[in-house]
Amino acid sequence: MEGVGWIAAIIIGGFAGWLAGKLMEVRYGVLLNIVLGIVGSVVATAILAQFHIEVAGGRLGYFITGFLGACLLIFVARLVRR
Repeated sequence: MEGVGWIAAIIIGGFAGWLAGKLMEVRYGVLLNIVLGIVGSVVATAILAQFHIEVAGGRLGYFITGFLGACLLIFVARLVRR
């Protein structure tokens, strides 16, 4: 993901993690939402790259991959906790 700075990554990652938490009905703190959004973006980008799918760059692309990745991480965490 090029073109997204550190501060924008934190803000966008936090929003993506928060939105994923709302959708998946989990209650995490602000810090974990930011981590979920940023790590989720990295995970989703890596998974999509394996299938040769390229998401548009910039803030919107970072948000979409962060949201998808955060949802995936929440889903996996729920499977592991059971």
